[in-house]
Amino acid sequence: MKAVVITQPGGPEVLRYMDVPDPVAGPDDLLVAIKATALNRADLLQRAGGYPQPGPRPAHEIPGLEYAGEVVGVGERVQGFAVGDRVMGIAAGGGYAELIAVHHRLAVKVPTVLSWSEAGATPEVFITAHDALLQCDLAAGESVLIHAAGSGVGVAAIQVAKVMGAGMVLGTAGGDDKLAQAKALGLDVGINYRTQDFADEVLNATAGRGVDVVLDVIGADYWERNMKALAPKGRMVIVGLMGGTATQANLGALLQKRLQIRGTTLRARAMEEKAYATRAFEKSVVPHIASGRIKVVVDRIYPLSDAAAAQEYMASNANFGKVVLQVG
Repeated sequence: MKAVVITQPGGPEVLRYMDVPDPVAGPDDLLVAIKATALNRADLLQRAGGYPQPGPRPAHEIPGLEYAGEVVGVGERVQGFAVGDRVMGIAAGGGYAELIAVHHRLAVKVPTVLSWSEAGATPEVFITAHDALLQCDLAAGESVLIHAAGSGVGVAAIQVAKVMGAGMVLGTAGGDDKLAQAKALGLDVGINYRTQDFADEVLNATAGRGVDVVLDVIGADYWERNMKALAPKGRMVIVGLMGGTATQANLGALLQKRLQIRGTTLRARAMEEKAYATRAFEKSVVPHIASGRIKVVVDRIYPLSDAAAAQEYMASNANFGKVVLQVG
């Protein structure tokens, strides 16, 4: 099969489109002919050598944390799936390829309303966003601040928060155009982090109280302002570290406000945990995608062979929504 392989740690130039052996599916696996996959920030980190795939190093390091495609093989212990089914799901790696072998418990049938490109852009960000908001115990009527509102996770989280009953959804982005697009998806208060202090804007929008929940993909650079923006008994979940990993934190606010801080990642979890998150997504989010209430936003589509160019575009932060690789 054809696949994109990380030949060594480095920039986009280390990605090579080449022939590699087909994956071998086990008795609990589906063999899927991939039609589309999508980029995630983790792909850029992995390419640079900072986020290796869990487990033993594969003979060919193929990035890609999600896929959508057609089932072409079914393991002997698999139930509920058949050859020809349209499926999508998360993976620890291997999405930038023509074929992938995946455990059937991590697969979800694709709603008929989704194109292949939309399906390929769905699993990683929507499962991540839904799981993160569940971990924060987001309740109906509560307020939530979502950073990087134009990113894949941000676009997903805005809409998931709304269907979970959030009373006010606030979001940050680096441009007014992105905030306008996010408002069309349900964002109530948009904050341009280039021209506004998001903590002050959050307090202004909430009459000085702060938000109940923060979903953060930035990390160190936003720590102090996140503490300021949180309401008493507020909760924050950190799902990314685009702004660094180390900060000198004043822990006073953590105690005084009785805050809860949680870090999470999806890729390194045990299969049982990922299966649970997948089924929760299938039950609570997929029906809203099928009905059209939740939109899957695709920014650009590249052929698989142009994965390097796609990653360069994603690194520029110009996208609103997902950058997709079309396979075949």
